This record gives sequence, structure tokens and C-alpha cells, in this order.
Amino acid sequence: MELQLRENKIFETLKKLKNFNFVIIGGYAVNAYVLPRFSVDCDIVIKNNKELENIERELFKLNYYKSKNSEELSYGGIFKRYENKIDKGFLVSMDILIKEVQDRQTNAIFSADWIFENSKIKILQGKTIIEELNVRVINIDALFVMKVLSCRLTDIRDIFLLVGHLENKKWVKEEISKRYSFENRLKKIKNEITSKQFKDNLQGVFGFIDPKLFEKHKKLILEL
Repeated sequence: MELQLRENKIFETLKKLKNFNFVIIGGYAVNAYVLPRFSVDCDIVIKNNKELENIERELFKLNYYKSKNSEELSYGGIFKRYENKIDKGFLVSMDILIKEVQDRQTNAIFSADWIFENSKIKILQGKTIIEELNVRVINIDALFVMKVLSCRLTDIRDIFLLVGHLENKKWVKEEISKRYSFENRLKKIKNEITSKQFKDNLQGVFGFIDPKLFEKHKKLILEL
């Protein structure tokens, strides 16, 4: 019930924001390409403060408020979090990144221009609700690049499912290598996906994964 309430609020919010100029990244972007998984927050990227003002006004109308976790980032981009308290006190948040996105694991930077150039209109589906939206989402290859650079456990689970749908592996490797050591990131991913608990962790988030599909995706990553 909690997950459904939160996801429903995110989809309602995206419907209201559909006429603004933004790109979805993060967990909700993953849902546009593979088995949907739930995410408490929705991450969007915009190009400038003018767009932020427009979106912020709409969010305030929807009873969002600016979180204390909003912060000015040292690299020049701005991160703003807007939260909404829904039924039974559950929180959902819209995270807005302005001008650029910095990966905190590697300090790699992705400009908003790069993200917009590598995006397209996609159908976004819910996991706990029957809902579809046409929204601008980062391309799967660019999303994969960002996930590999970040390389948290959540990202590695997403990487594992995304790898079977990549369109240009050469481009992916080049974009990662421009920003950090591809070998370093790949080693971390391989160590995780070959661990005994990884499959159980993956299924705990996405549900049952066919054993043949699991082995196929594992092989694809090991061959990168």
C-alpha cells in the first residue's frame, strides 16, 4: 500500500509537469527500459534556473515543499529536493538537478546539455499502479554510463538488467573512460554480480528472474 501511494503521487506529479522541459534520470528512467522497480524519489534534470522557477511554482500548487536537504553543490550545479507528505505520513520527493549532474563516487560530471542530447520520449510504466506516461527519459546507453560511474549496489542491480538492451557498447565504454577508469568500475561490478548473494538481492527488488536470463546478463557484463 505504501509503495502504491508513493508511486501514484509521482505519476500524478509528472502529469502536471509534462509541459515543462526536463529529462528523467535515475530509478524512474530504469523503469522505461526494464522490469519496473520502485523508487521513493524521482530525479529530473533541467537546463537553467528559469525552468526551475516554473516547475517550482507547479510543485507548490501540488503541496510540495522545499526540503532542508536541498543544497548548493561546489561544482556549480544546483540540487533541489521537493517533498510531499501523502496519506499516513509517507514522503515522496522530486529531486531537480540544474545545469549538470555530478557523480559523488567519482566526481564525474554530466552536463544538462549532454543529458538532453542523449534522451528521447519514452513510455514510463508503473510497478504498483496501472499507469503509463509519455515523458522525456535519458537514453539507455547514457543511463548505463551514469549508473556505471556511480556503481552503488542499487546501480549495479540496474546495470545488470540494462546491459542486455544496450545499443552501442563502444560508445558506452568511451563515455565512461572519458570520466573515470572503466576497468576500475567494471571490476567493482564483476565482484558484486559474482557474489553468492547477488541473485537473491536482485530478485528481492525486481521479482523472479529467469535463471537463463540471469546467466545471459551475467555473461554480457563479464564480456564488457
